[in-house]
Amino acid sequence: MEALVKFCLEHLNYWTVTLFMAIESSFIPFPSEAVVPPAAWKAAVTGEMNVYMVVVFATIGAIIGALVNYYLALWLGRPIVYRFANSSFGHMCLIDEAKVKYAEEYFDKHGAVSTFVGRLVPAVRQLISIPAGLARMGMPRFLLFTTLGAGVWNAILAALGYYMSMIPGMDSEEAVMSAVKEHSSVIGYVFFALAAVALAYLAYKGLKKGK
Repeated sequence: MEALVKFCLEHLNYWTVTLFMAIESSFIPFPSEAVVPPAAWKAAVTGEMNVYMVVVFATIGAIIGALVNYYLALWLGRPIVYRFANSSFGHMCLIDEAKVKYAEEYFDKHGAVSTFVGRLVPAVRQLISIPAGLARMGMPRFLLFTTLGAGVWNAILAALGYYMSMIPGMDSEEAVMSAVKEHSSVIGYVFFALAAVALAYLAYKGLKKGK
């Protein structure tokens, strides 16, 4: 994994951002903080990239990875998905039955909108496409909510990377990645709060419409 992260940092461009965010959004574990914040920092410092395009390509990559999970779940079905989660290879990918079950319960509780809100919840975001595939969620809604959720996630990560270009000592992609990882728990709470606010708003709109 360290070699993969090092390769990513040494070859940051729009195509590697897309590739590694696709990996990060699938069932293969890869930290998003190793991609988007360093790329946004590079955009701010060197001008070789554009921070808005970083968000666009990172979101495209996230959609690709989400589609991989969606179609694997759709084609393989629940028994094989859970068998994979309980396998040694699944554990190597940091997936187990409890995580898949939690993602499925999250989807069952919040419905289709969970593909948006779930993208902002660290413990759920990489796996929320699996229960969507198992439930055969309609593709237009799946793509809409996935794009919105991934876009918000990537925009915040890019803003962090861009902001860090103004902080003394943040003189490399590695320094930016380390700083984001160091404060990852705080960032996770921020994302969770955003997800809670979004869910509360959507619930309010639903109740208002019902009246």
